[in-house]
Amino acid sequence: MTISAQLLQRADLIGTQVITRDTGRKLGVINQVWVDIDQRQVVALGVRNTLFTGEQRFVHLDSIGQIGDVILVENDDAVESMNTYNYSTLVDNEIVTETGEILGKVRGFKFDPQTGEITDLILASLGLPWIPAQLISTYELPVEEIVSTGPDRIIVFEGAETRLRQLTVGLLERVGLGAPPWETDEDDYYQPVTPSSNQLPSGARSPVYPPQRSRAEYQDDWENAPRRRRRQSEAYDDYDTSYEEEYEYEPVRPRQAKPPAKVRPVDLPESEPQSDPWEEPQPMKLEQRQQEEEYDY
Repeated sequence: MTISAQLLQRADLIGTQVITRDTGRKLGVINQVWVDIDQRQVVALGVRNTLFTGEQRFVHLDSIGQIGDVILVENDDAVESMNTYNYSTLVDNEIVTETGEILGKVRGFKFDPQTGEITDLILASLGLPWIPAQLISTYELPVEEIVSTGPDRIIVFEGAETRLRQLTVGLLERVGLGAPPWETDEDDYYQPVTPSSNQLPSGARSPVYPPQRSRAEYQDDWENAPRRRRRQSEAYDDYDTSYEEEYEYEPVRPRQAKPPAKVRPVDLPESEPQSDPWEEPQPMKLEQRQQEEEYDY
């Protein structure tokens, strides 16, 4: 392997073509760099037909013959499939000190192309490598400052921000509007403003709600319920009943049902017989007819 001993950055490899040495065939371009985060070592490079399209394949660092304007490999067999479950790209991982101070996010890193060993992390307030470094401030952090690593977070020693080396000065920092994340004053308290639609009228009191019980309290009640019942039964056993023996209580007699009250019949007035509407009218007598004629006149 004839690889230069000069350190390389991740950004130097993205977009570089991969060409075979025996036939000169182009196999694709580098679109990603994969790292064993536990060993802090580069293990492989991701290859696609173009930077954003094509099937994802991989070239192990041991299979690379030369790194320069192009990456040379021996033949087509150098590009193969690989399981990346245990590997990471480190890009956009958050960097935090032991005391919880946020230093930024990983934008890139430097590594030795011969051994793949990572020497420095390049971080910024945004972990987006496609943003030009002239627009944001970038810093360099030695890997010796790393305490532990996780899937998306890297923890460094307390006070690591004082040992950072600034690489570029961002546009906002040039005009005095920007500052590093660890220098941002986050202790300022701003009084929250309640929207007018949610404000209470003058003289009205806000409703008082009972305090919410936590899940741990409910779990404690569930676990200690048998214990409380046992304590209650023991307290009942210890109850002094000696004074009850001095008195003789009469047995409780069942209550007898009362007989139903007698209802005295009520004499109802006799109703006048009603005429049948379908009965034929009877002829009027002579005296009744004369009385009606006299009344008409």
